[in-house]
Amino acid sequence: MAAPPPPAYALIATDLDGTLLRGDDTVSARTRAALARAAAAGARHLVVTGRPAPRVRPLLTALGGGLAVCGQGAQLYDAVADRLLWSVTLDRETAETALGKIEAEVGEVYAAVDQDGVDGLTLVEPGYRMPHPTLPAVRVERRDELWRAPISKVLLRHPGLSDDELTAAARGVVGSLATVTMSGPGTVELQPCGITKATGLALAAEHLGVRREDALAFGDMPNDVPMFRWAARGVAMANAHPELKAVADEVTTSNEDDGIAVVLDRLFA
Repeated sequence: MAAPPPPAYALIATDLDGTLLRGDDTVSARTRAALARAAAAGARHLVVTGRPAPRVRPLLTALGGGLAVCGQGAQLYDAVADRLLWSVTLDRETAETALGKIEAEVGEVYAAVDQDGVDGLTLVEPGYRMPHPTLPAVRVERRDELWRAPISKVLLRHPGLSDDELTAAARGVVGSLATVTMSGPGTVELQPCGITKATGLALAAEHLGVRREDALAFGDMPNDVPMFRWAARGVAMANAHPELKAVADEVTTSNEDDGIAVVLDRLFA
């Protein structure tokens, strides 16, 4: 009896917000079914997100998944064991220095941080508004309270500049102090220098024994660009930022219109 053919892709890497998740933080029945068919064919599904591990745990439980790349690549999280297999933190003095350089360039910004660890908190200074109001955050009274425990990244907002403008200005002055990314509306971030979704995805693929030639990636924002460049094929959502669409191999429908399922139904029919 002939062996079954290998799956079209052995690894399906999906961003969460604006990609796998709809606006109400749910995954559609059609997308769940498409992921199940891909899994039945032998493909592994891996969440690759900017969210920290504590903000991913409930979603992974609902999806039946166990491994995720979190914090823009700074964390490799095993939800079954509820532990970090790997993590890297952003030096807090370096983060303060980078913030100072950015504010010297563009004026006052508002900041938040994601603490490291499976129970790390999201701390928010006065003036910072969470881009996802459903995600829990703890308000602090002063900026220096943001640095009270190790952090995986800093989130920034500016009262006047657009996300693209703030990202460009931050990249121009931060240099090698940190990696600057834009991961969604109102979400400009500083993470450890050299850390991207690609570094986290590569580590996860090695852990799973999957080659980059067998990886398919879905995303919607500029922080997904490194992931697209690492994977064999990158698929941008219709709602994706132009910077990501420019490097994508394909553009599917939006996250609200089952864009992931549209592609997987074709590949794993």
